[in-house]
Amino acid sequence: MRKSDKALRKELTEMLPRLRRFAYSLTGSRADADDLMQSTVERVLDRGAPADADLGKWSFRVAKNIWIDEIRSRRVRSSAVSEGRLEIEDRIDGERIVFGTIAFSEVNRAMATLPDDQRAALSLVAVEGLSYAEAAETLEVPIGTIMSRIARARAALAEIFAAHAPDLTTKTGARA
Repeated sequence: MRKSDKALRKELTEMLPRLRRFAYSLTGSRADADDLMQSTVERVLDRGAPADADLGKWSFRVAKNIWIDEIRSRRVRSSAVSEGRLEIEDRIDGERIVFGTIAFSEVNRAMATLPDDQRAALSLVAVEGLSYAEAAETLEVPIGTIMSRIARARAALAEIFAAHAPDLTTKTGARA
């Protein structure tokens, strides 16, 4: 049995900010995040959700699956371009021009270096506040996989930020 259209729309509207954050964490681009969020909402409204499903988890799962499909299709298009079968006009990506604060930009760049599976797991737990079990259910993987992905993601981020942090071990003006 599916949720009623009215209840589904109300619940989906309330969770749009969370869904957009998750979409942005997957894509790393505002434009792609908006497109992914729109596709997710359309699919959920079109196909509905099981009456007993947590709409948040359900929507995150739908978004993740749509993004995986998009990545696959981009790879196919990319290989078609490299083989000379398609032509793509150059375009300016206004998204990249001064977005947010320096700290946010640094975190965003660091997150973008993570593999998709690590970024999705970390985003669900650290940004959306899901438990490891909820993230595992959402991404349809064992909880141990979530724990491993988050541990690797955190280690990679720590390494990135440690490499760019000022050296706090040297004291200026200290006597030798």
